[in-house]
Amino acid sequence: MAKFYGKIGFSEMAETAPGVWVENITEREYYGDVNRNIRRLQDGIGLNDDINVNNEISIVADPYANENFHSMRYVRYMGAKWKISSVDVQYPRLILTLGGEYNEQTT
Repeated sequence: MAKFYGKIGFSEMAETAPGVWVENITEREYYGDVNRNIRRLQDGIGLNDDINVNNEISIVADPYANENFHSMRYVRYMGAKWKISSVDVQYPRLILTLGGEYNEQTT
């Protein structure tokens, strides 16, 4: 089983003006294990196929991660940001299942 050390992005919504909400991302570093490491190609709309991963990363959660697991958006892994598609809470660990590449919103 491979080891994992990397950053996880958490989302917080903040009101910048009356009725205008913006997503602020906070990154925190975590240790854990890579339980599953799978790559999958998916037919895309464009010329090239989309790359998806079905990786499963188990992190040792701190109190912040346990209280805000619903706000996790992405994991920095292997030089890219991967979207977190599901989180399984198994205290004291969180099992993160990754999906496609994370596309940041630009304002």
